[in-house]
Amino acid sequence: PYGTLRCRGMGPSTPSFDAVTSGAADMYHASEYYWQGKSKAFNFFAAVPFGLTGSEHAAWIQAGGGQQLWDDLYDGFNLKPFLAGNTGVQMGGWAKKPLRYLDDFSGLKFRMPGLGGEVLQRIGATAVNIPGGEIYPALQLGTIDATEWVGPWNDLALGFHKVAKFYHYPGIHEPGTTVAAVIRKNVWNTLTSDQQATIQAATRAENNDMYADFNANNGRALATLVNRHRVQLVKYSDEILGALGDAAKQVLVEIGSTDPMTKKVFDSFMRFRRDIITWTSVSNEAFAETRRKHGIL
Repeated sequence: PYGTLRCRGMGPSTPSFDAVTSGAADMYHASEYYWQGKSKAFNFFAAVPFGLTGSEHAAWIQAGGGQQLWDDLYDGFNLKPFLAGNTGVQMGGWAKKPLRYLDDFSGLKFRMPGLGGEVLQRIGATAVNIPGGEIYPALQLGTIDATEWVGPWNDLALGFHKVAKFYHYPGIHEPGTTVAAVIRKNVWNTLTSDQQATIQAATRAENNDMYADFNANNGRALATLVNRHRVQLVKYSDEILGALGDAAKQVLVEIGSTDPMTKKVFDSFMRFRRDIITWTSVSNEAFAETRRKHGIL
């Protein structure tokens, strides 16, 4: 039966969630923050500002209690969710002029969806949400002043460097965006244990493969953008990052108390985040800093 699953692809304009819950399709592949209108809890299974990196998020889902909460959330929609991809840390956005001061965001029309957009609005920007295919002409014509998309690999393909030369980092809005594969539960329950295990293994493999693809290709694409197309990397100042951090805290605390289910997810997510930050700081971050200063090449 799993060989004939009817699937819908990812994207904010694709009604994937409703298609699967209604029975028009059996499975979708998308990022969960697209459904935050149904429950704010969905954000925590995709990405939240200043949240978890791709590897940290997978750790929370697979070994930190996240999967059980995800299953509990989806029971109310007759769905069964799986990790099935991650784009890694995203970039902070393109603009025609460098964004160096907090005042530069005042009135800035910045294409950024989801909670990241809400955070931007708290520091004075105007958040705009338009589909990927409309971003380039909007930036070219001045309909928007700045945009984020994903990272160097995807951004190079869309050609943003042709109309904007300043590429900002770090991207705090989506530090590791998870993509989910979600199947209607009454379809899932008709599968044999072997078939269910196959789907679980396939989605786990896709999660690892996508994460590897983005990390490998982002490095090559960034070099192309900087060396061939003369894109200028701009690091956000501490003033900007501090204001974004304060705004993100306000947004997350507010959505974390919207309903009992979201509060359960929020509490688990934030508890895991607190615990893993210490480990990350003395492992990955400490090694990366040491490698930059004392590496052999």
